[in-house]
Amino acid sequence: MIDFNARIKDALALASDTKVFQFGEDILKHAPDLFMENFPGKKALIVADGNTWGAAGEKVWSYFKGAGIECRKHLFGMEEFHADSIYSDEIGAELDEFPSIPVAVGSGVINDLCKLAAFRHNVPYMVVATAASVDGYSSSGASITVDGAKMTIECKAPKVILADTNVLASAPKEMTAAGYADLAAKIPAGGEWMIADLFGTEPIVPEAWKILYEILPEMIADPEGIAAGNPESVGILFAGLTLSGIAMQVAHSSRPASCAEHLYSHWLDMTGHTFNGKLQSHGFQVGVGTLTTCAFFDELLKMDLSEIDVEACVEKWPALEEEQRRAREIFKDFPVSELGYTEITKKYNDKETVRRQLELIKNNWHEFKKELRKQVYSFDKMQNMFSIAGAPTCPEDIGVTRNQMRYLTDFVQLMRWRINMLDLAKRGCFYDRLVDGVFGKGGVWEC
Repeated sequence: MIDFNARIKDALALASDTKVFQFGEDILKHAPDLFMENFPGKKALIVADGNTWGAAGEKVWSYFKGAGIECRKHLFGMEEFHADSIYSDEIGAELDEFPSIPVAVGSGVINDLCKLAAFRHNVPYMVVATAASVDGYSSSGASITVDGAKMTIECKAPKVILADTNVLASAPKEMTAAGYADLAAKIPAGGEWMIADLFGTEPIVPEAWKILYEILPEMIADPEGIAAGNPESVGILFAGLTLSGIAMQVAHSSRPASCAEHLYSHWLDMTGHTFNGKLQSHGFQVGVGTLTTCAFFDELLKMDLSEIDVEACVEKWPALEEEQRRAREIFKDFPVSELGYTEITKKYNDKETVRRQLELIKNNWHEFKKELRKQVYSFDKMQNMFSIAGAPTCPEDIGVTRNQMRYLTDFVQLMRWRINMLDLAKRGCFYDRLVDGVFGKGGVWEC
């Protein structure tokens, strides 16, 4: 049995920003004490929305007032909304008028908005979690939409995190299932980090890898407990999500926690995707991306890349200008039409670099393939876990067709500078084969 408290203690010792993480049953009442210990003499700005105010915000407000802490509240009245910079600016305006420490009472959106506002005002902040729904609580970046473009803005993570497992377990089950899917996404993301490490573009940071990946399988091993809303199981999930964020702090990058699977979600966010009139959660969108990347890994691991004709691939490798034209054509009707052009320009490699990368794959494939098999889960295994936990098991569960998923894939390969599995396929001249294996006849997303 893993001692999660010991793991968290070790992780906090390495974290750049987060210094206190307290979680357990019936600990919401400790919020004012934690605040006064870590922000002595400071005022508090309690930020929540209609849902999170009822889940914990009203009690936190009462506890703070009872402890004599001078505070204000900022409540967002919308039923659902994304983390748009305009809302962070609202919090910033409140901080200008009432200099204080933000206390984010909520989950992904509220936390990201407070994180950005606190960072721009050069103050630390505290978060009181209301759902085990995302890994962004403890990450050193805010996932924010700015002028229609979804981006990760480097910010300081919260200094203090408090999570009452009874509050977490009382959250809507779909939010917990979304958090489960977001944590499970690290399985294929880790495989893609291994590819980037072999290429030398983003080397694995051993300390960050140890914090998250050594115990990741154990943290997602109880989908039944997640479905049942068991406080202990939900608490372990939240601990895993928090460790994921701390791993990002240690790596000074979101690389430990995301890769291609998250880009499917970003595309859907940036195009305003809804299903049955509702925005879909980050975790559910990432979950469908996770299943897709697991399916890609299934296809990749069927191949023998030791037989790649490196010189033939290098000969076919396009010039930067060709890639830029391709990106502009694909993104021409996208809300942020220059995104693909900008990102492919950042991550483009010349022919000599591609030759070296493919030689590394070719010469190390048999051992590397074994290591990948240890890291990634098959599509069938991941889909079964999602089914038990209550997470999406197919694109249609979030209102996306399989044809749309195939269409999105070409965007995913281009929309971030970070090397992913699709970049390996482009370099090795098996992109069409890989994608057809998933979306073609007989594929798991046949369309």
